[in-house]
Amino acid sequence: MRQELMEILACPMCKGALTLTAVMTEGDEVITGTLHCAACNEDYPIAEGIPNLLPPEMRRAMAADAARGTHS
Repeated sequence: MRQELMEILACPMCKGALTLTAVMTEGDEVITGTLHCAACNEDYPIAEGIPNLLPPEMRRAMAADAARGTHS
């Protein structure tokens, strides 16, 4: 995820501001990290340079499906 995207990204739940915590970067590209919304106290993961901004319930359901080996 390019760091300049922070200017336009907002929390998908409350539209609040997101704070970036980069764990691994390459140049100005964030490879892994999190986006945190202080307003609703939700974290959104960044993996392989892609932020997962799905609502928390959808992320949990997808993780459960992946753990069971099913595809929706």
